[in-house]
Amino acid sequence: MIQDIEERTTPAADRVSVQVYLGPRSYEIFIVSGRLAAMPLYVVTWLEGRAAGSLTARRALIVTDRNVADWYAAPIQRSLTEAGWRCELHAVEPGEPSKSLEQVEQVYDRLVAMGADRHTVVLAVGGGVVGDLAGFVAATYARGIPFVQVPTSLLAQVDSAVGGKVGVNHPKAKNLIGAFHQPMGVLIDTTTLDTLPDRDYRSGLAEVVKYGMILDGEFFEFLEQNTAGVLAREDAVLRRIIARCCRLKADVVEEDELDETGVRSVLNYGHTFGHAFEALCGYGTLMHGEAVAIGMVCAARLAARRGLIGRDIVERQHSLLEALGVPTRLPKGAGVELGAVLERMRLDKKSVGGRLAFVLPRRIGLVSVFRDVGEGEVREALAAAL
Repeated sequence: MIQDIEERTTPAADRVSVQVYLGPRSYEIFIVSGRLAAMPLYVVTWLEGRAAGSLTARRALIVTDRNVADWYAAPIQRSLTEAGWRCELHAVEPGEPSKSLEQVEQVYDRLVAMGADRHTVVLAVGGGVVGDLAGFVAATYARGIPFVQVPTSLLAQVDSAVGGKVGVNHPKAKNLIGAFHQPMGVLIDTTTLDTLPDRDYRSGLAEVVKYGMILDGEFFEFLEQNTAGVLAREDAVLRRIIARCCRLKADVVEEDELDETGVRSVLNYGHTFGHAFEALCGYGTLMHGEAVAIGMVCAARLAARRGLIGRDIVERQHSLLEALGVPTRLPKGAGVELGAVLERMRLDKKSVGGRLAFVLPRRIGLVSVFRDVGEGEVREALAAAL
């Protein structure tokens, strides 16, 4: 039915869909332009096949942040209200500090006040922080309620909105408290990127480069050859890179939905270093994509030191990141020390028995996980970033 809606309302050239195959938890990702007002059609269709109460209650809570509330969340709220939904809106402050248990409690309180039950839908309208927060609330309220992702940042569109990982930060480590909760569906509207600040947009490009490095050498080459179109936010280029990143992530998630076999760990390229940088600089000081980009630089240098790749690959990654305006080292005066980075990395949820796991490239488009990296190697890789 969604396909029918898309064919009636959206030109074929302006829409792309990606299917995530997870049995009863399967869902579709729609990449469109100017379709946020059609949200009631999407939500109703996604609810079909669930318990009858899902369609009759028609209650929803939109979780958003104050930066995009007026631009995108409010129009979605109006469209749902006009379609007969009881729809409320809860806006949080933008930034990583909102990914906290304190904010989770506030959203719980809002759901309780509106009489939410297991048929109430939570819609996350915003970037990765909003998606992770709202998704965690949906995963845990009444032991799980329906959830829709409407990512408005490039970082969320190509990565965090897909795959079902939701959670909040602990003061000692990023995303330490979380769950797996797949959305009913994901609606990506490229027009939401029109208002995205340049720094946020470039931060998202780090994750785009990541997908080329870990899974698709041809995609990496496409990015190298189309940096001008990427930076200009050309619609055709955006649809292509968003769809490709979503497809690549969906392929991984389908193999390792709950992060149990190790397949999904390839998505953490640059993240072991990056999460430590992000935490030590203070959440919100260094953007997630910026931290990941610097972490990718460290990971590539570590791989070269081990003889896994040549310096040419290190330089190609570095050059692409710089061409896209993504930082490749920590800002001056960050005050991050080697010992503190190592200590923070040991708290990473991917560590086992205190041993760190590193995703390292073997070539552009192929990575492997290593758990035998010595502290001396890590120190040498970090020296380039500090």
